[in-house]
Amino acid sequence: MSDFGAVPPGEWRMAATDLKPLTSLRFFAAVWVVLYVNWSKLAGAPTSPLVEKGYLGVELFFVLSGFILCHVYLQKFGEGRLNYNGFLWARLARIYPMHLATLLGLGAMGLAASAVGLQVDPSVLAWTSLPANLTLTNAWGLAPQAGWNHASWSISAEWFAYLCFPVFASAAWRLRLRPRLAVLGALALLSGLYEIFPRLAGFPLDSATIAWGALRIVPCFAYGCAIYLLWRSGAVQRRQFAQAGALFCGAAILTAGLIGASDILIVGLFGPLVLCLAALTSTGSRFGTGRILVYLGKISFSMYMLCIPWSVFFVNIATRFMHTPTKQLPLSVWMVLIAGLIPLGALAYHFIEHPAQERMRALGRALPRRTQMGAMKIPA
Repeated sequence: MSDFGAVPPGEWRMAATDLKPLTSLRFFAAVWVVLYVNWSKLAGAPTSPLVEKGYLGVELFFVLSGFILCHVYLQKFGEGRLNYNGFLWARLARIYPMHLATLLGLGAMGLAASAVGLQVDPSVLAWTSLPANLTLTNAWGLAPQAGWNHASWSISAEWFAYLCFPVFASAAWRLRLRPRLAVLGALALLSGLYEIFPRLAGFPLDSATIAWGALRIVPCFAYGCAIYLLWRSGAVQRRQFAQAGALFCGAAILTAGLIGASDILIVGLFGPLVLCLAALTSTGSRFGTGRILVYLGKISFSMYMLCIPWSVFFVNIATRFMHTPTKQLPLSVWMVLIAGLIPLGALAYHFIEHPAQERMRALGRALPRRTQMGAMKIPA
């Protein structure tokens, strides 16, 4: 089956376009996480329910990941044209260079600090967790303790989802003619896991990192896949509805965060937001496609991966120079900490992330055909 439900083949080919509003959204997700991680570093920081919900920025990344991977690969999978080895190599090229660079960078900082007699947090150089960090299994329960660049637990969870992508894609392909059922099923999975998991583990699923972090991505990734099916079904076809829907969902998420609404509600709102932003492209709108916003979205992964290393380095240097006994910064210095991630992220993107990704993909294309797995096929 070459077309996608009731969507004409010509329109299906349009789905390969770059969804710039979703790229822009990645920047806001990254900033939300960055504020959450660094809020305690601000001297006299007021209580902010919205910032305290910043860990949900990771859930937004997970929803986007499911949507985008279906956008790029689902048709190939359904038609039996997806090369699984090539898919995994491309995804590894996307995440591993920055992961390795930040891991090595934190290790170098820790060793240098130890060499000059400075006290180093044991979690920075958690040697027993190094093998799991190097193999991207640190969110699979294989890391004895949190350490190194702790943000990499989410990259480990992403790697788990990439390995399991045929399972997600198979379910999505079979439900492609029933996108609303797929969305309802994903929401049921999300709410069910969020309700059941704390009773079994003793803590919320959206607090899971090195313990059960791989499970944390599953409902959000599935939700993103289902929202993709809804988008492809033409659920939002008018530009005015897409724009109004995106603004309404964005305002609803902000309001829900400000009043401290439940995590299930906020994550549930991510779906319609992604749906409306994707529909902006298919309806010809330029909302959210400004060059600066899209560029910030492109460097958001580097910003996210540098968040903890940069915070460790900056806070320690700044407090030492200011002779501050605590690890808290005045507002002006704290703002430098936050804003400094943007140029650092840009440098890392241009000198590490992007060139390494291109080299790894070129290497993958040069591998002998006999090392590549055949295309995956499923019944139509």
